Amino acid sequence: MPSVRIPTPLRKLTAEKDEVNISAVNISALIEELENQYPGFKARLCDESGEVRRFINLYVNNEDIRFLDGKETALNEDDVVSIIPAIAGG
Repeated sequence: MPSVRIPTPLRKLTAEKDEVNISAVNISALIEELENQYPGFKARLCDESGEVRRFINLYVNNEDIRFLDGKETALNEDDVVSIIPAIAGG
C-alpha cells in the first residue's frame, strides 16, 4: 500500500506520525481515504471545489502530479506520496 509522507504542519492530524500507509488506487482516492482516517485532512489539501490547493504540491515518487495525471495519477503498492506545502518568502 502506498506510503504518504506527512509534513510537519499536518502531523497534528495524524497524531504526529510523519508517514502513514493508505490503500488507494489514485491520488483522488488517497485524499478521500486520508480524510476518512484523519478528519480535516482534505480541507487542508483541497479547495472548496475539490481541487488540490495551489500552495500544496503532491509528488508520487518525486514526480509532481501536475505533470502526471493530476488527481487521477495512479498509485502502485510501493509508491511514496509526498505532501509538500509551498513556502513563501521574500
